[in-house]
Amino acid sequence: MDFDVCIKAEVKNDKYVRMRVWERGAGITWACGTGSCATLVACVLNKRTQRTAQIELDGGILTIQWADNNRIYMTGPATKVFTATWAD
Repeated sequence: MDFDVCIKAEVKNDKYVRMRVWERGAGITWACGTGSCATLVACVLNKRTQRTAQIELDGGILTIQWADNNRIYMTGPATKVFTATWAD
């Protein structure tokens, strides 16, 4: 499979990561919840962050928690950024 997604993450400290996402056809995106969750897991497995950290994206900050039961929780704001009308 080829997803053509690039994630760049910079660990600022054990509770804060700055992340950017590039997607084919869209370029730099404002946010990526799935990528944020995956970034936290990668950071924890590499002993770079704690199991709860803030992930800063261009569109805002998400708090990601990898709980002891192995579930991942994401909290943060939801903002309408685009409106479109489907043309027939």
